[in-house]
Amino acid sequence: MSEEPPFGRWWKVVGPDEGKSWWQPLPSRGHVTVALDPTNTPYDGFSAGVQVLPPGCSVREHGHRQNHELLFIAEGTGRCTIEDDVYDLVPGTTVLFGRHARHFVENTGETDMRIYWVFLPPGLEEWFAAIGRPRTPGEPMPEAFARPDDVGDVQARLKFVPPKPR
Repeated sequence: MSEEPPFGRWWKVVGPDEGKSWWQPLPSRGHVTVALDPTNTPYDGFSAGVQVLPPGCSVREHGHRQNHELLFIAEGTGRCTIEDDVYDLVPGTTVLFGRHARHFVENTGETDMRIYWVFLPPGLEEWFAAIGRPRTPGEPMPEAFARPDDVGDVQARLKFVPPKPR
């Protein structure tokens, strides 16, 4: 990274497990590593990272009132439900969730699903930090743990769209 980039040129390279990382509670488990966000780049319009979702785990249905979310499936297989439409996820699949689109992601395969995500504007990293537990690369996955008691307050603060009533 250049300290004083000439003519606006700037770059950053973040290797695997070099970002801030958190273990995730049930039903996601696995972990998230934030590679880029406004704290380590000069850009305030997005954050990006990788989520590892173990077999049988999922990201609960939710949406975002003020954010767009882009996913790229790098490894593994699964399924994504957006509102009432279901899509298969295989390596190379790209998914874009616009504002308010409720979505649910699940790993239906037998190996970890590695999901590269971009969140515009940033904020997803705040969610992961609020509900997760700090992770040191290389340490074993902890026993499953529940979301914190104040998860509803965190969702409201970060302007999440709640799941559809069932």
